[in-house]
Amino acid sequence: MDEEIKQWECRVETVGAFWSGVKADELEGLLNAWGEEGWEVVSTHIIENANKINVIAKRPLTREVIRRRSMPSTFD
Repeated sequence: MDEEIKQWECRVETVGAFWSGVKADELEGLLNAWGEEGWEVVSTHIIENANKINVIAKRPLTREVIRRRSMPSTFD
C-alpha cells in the first residue's frame, strides 16, 4: 500500500504577561480561533519566571499554503 506522507504546518505563540500571567479567557479565545482555522494544539511549554506559556499547534499543510509560501516576496 502506497500511503502519502502528510506534511504539517506549525505555529507557536506566547501567551501571558509577566505581571498578569495567562488569563483563561485570553487562552480560550486563542484556542477557539485557532480551532476555527484548523489548528490542533499539540503541546504547551511554560516559560519559567515569566508567567507566560508557549502554545504549539499544527495543521495539515495544504497545496494552497505551499503555493503561497513558494511565491517570491514582494518586499524586496
